[in-house]
Amino acid sequence: MDWSNVTAEDLIEALREVDWSFPPRPLSEFFSRFTFPRSSSKWNSRLKCNLYYYRTNYFIMIVFILGLGFLRRPLTIIAAAFTALSVALLNDSFAVTFNEKVTRTVRKFSPHLAARMRPPLTSVIRGRPSAKRAIYICGQPRWVFVLIFSSASFILGFVSCGLLTVLWAFAIGLLATLLHASFRTPNLKARLNTFREEFRAVWRNYSEL
Repeated sequence: MDWSNVTAEDLIEALREVDWSFPPRPLSEFFSRFTFPRSSSKWNSRLKCNLYYYRTNYFIMIVFILGLGFLRRPLTIIAAAFTALSVALLNDSFAVTFNEKVTRTVRKFSPHLAARMRPPLTSVIRGRPSAKRAIYICGQPRWVFVLIFSSASFILGFVSCGLLTVLWAFAIGLLATLLHASFRTPNLKARLNTFREEFRAVWRNYSEL
C-alpha cells in the first residue's frame, strides 16, 4: 500500500472498520527501535503505518494517561471511561462485540428482554442487503449510545470540574502517540500487516461490485 497517497479520511475509515479485538503489541516491540525520519514523505508514511499497526497500544496508552490525571477525581475517571467507550463504539467490530456481550448477559436474567433487543431486519434485494449493514446496540442505533455516553461524560466532567484535566491529559496522550508514531521505525511485521490490509481493501472493493 502506498501510504503517501492515503488521506486522513481514508485512515479514519480504515480505523473505523478495523478489527480491534487483536491484543496489543508486546512492549519489547513497541519500544524497540527509534530513528529520525529522513524526509517529510517518509515521516508521513511512517506515521500512518504506525498509527494503524499499534492502534491498540495507543488506545491503551491514552486511557492510562487519562487515568493518571484523574486519580484524585473519581467522577472524572468515570467521565473519561464514558468518553473512551463512546469513541470505541464508533468502531464497527467493537460495537458488534459490545452488543453481543450485553445481549448475552441480559439473556441470563431475562430471555424475553434479550429477544426484544434484537436489531431490526434489513431489506434484501437480489440476495444482498439494500444498504450497508447498520450497527445496532440493544436494538437501538449505535449513535444513540454514543450520544448517551458522550453526554454523561460531559455532565460528569462539568460537575467534577475536571474538563481542563481531561483536555490536558488527552493532549498529552495524543502528543505521546504522535511522537512514538513519528520516531518508531516500522518493522517487518508492520509492513506485512500493511500488505495484508491492502489485499483486504482490494478484496472488499471487488466483493461490492
